[in-house]
Amino acid sequence: MAHATPQGVKLLNGWKRPGRFDKGLGAQLPEAYKKFWREWKLTTPAAVHYIPKDHQWERDPVTHAIKPVQNIPLPLIDTPESHQGIWGGEAVIKGFQKREQTKRRVPHFWVPNLRRSVVHSHVLDSYMSVVVTERTLEQIHECHGFDHYLLKNRACDLRSALALKLKREVLKALQNGVPALDAEPDRQQEVLKEYSRYLETYTPEEIDWYGHTYIEAIRKLQKQLRDAEEVKPHKVEFRSKLIEQLRQAGISEAGKLEKSGDALAESSTEHKDSDIEALTKLESSPSSNWLSKINPFGKKET
Repeated sequence: MAHATPQGVKLLNGWKRPGRFDKGLGAQLPEAYKKFWREWKLTTPAAVHYIPKDHQWERDPVTHAIKPVQNIPLPLIDTPESHQGIWGGEAVIKGFQKREQTKRRVPHFWVPNLRRSVVHSHVLDSYMSVVVTERTLEQIHECHGFDHYLLKNRACDLRSALALKLKREVLKALQNGVPALDAEPDRQQEVLKEYSRYLETYTPEEIDWYGHTYIEAIRKLQKQLRDAEEVKPHKVEFRSKLIEQLRQAGISEAGKLEKSGDALAESSTEHKDSDIEALTKLESSPSSNWLSKINPFGKKET
């Protein structure tokens, strides 16, 4: 066994654990989504729960010993509720707290102070009622608007799935010329002039894949793969083969069968078009629009 040990060590040193983009459907995801994922999950966010130090060394105030400065970010917990609101980069912190001098420390969770507020998007021309923190409101004021806050900050700083989804909708609206303001051409031009500069850092494909979670991206990819495959029913294929065999045999009924088959195909196409139109009307209805659900001034169904 001793002679196999060096070889095993070499194999372990060269072995890399496969990630989510190395196998399966994850490997088929486009580079546009991988770029967003790196910006969201693999980029170091701005310091929120600690103050980073710029210098490399510091002197201990008690022992006067010189020690290196280590800016280690705190481990954060992203709860499901944090993805339903916009917390401005804040999250839940798990740690220990010593409440009494003579007793042992106990586990403690630090949760940011949350409040419900209304934000307005000029690009989407919509008011939204969301759960935010004080830091979120401060950043919105510093950026001079909710749209600037979404477009200026990176995905790792926005952090929540709701903020990333809203950013994708804002980018798509800018890409399409702000269709929400078609009734006001002057205001539409002002909004385009103010926010169109943010489109320079994104391609149309990157905007299409921006803001999706990994599960949503996989489902989007599966839908594209299904749409790319032209599904032809076996009965249509078998019918065409039968008609060809009858024509080769010199049977006169082949022409009638072909005409009836074309009529059947046209009727199925009409039914399919009607189903697509009904589905489009259902998807475009106000009740199915997720933006209308968080609009505090919108009409509610009774």
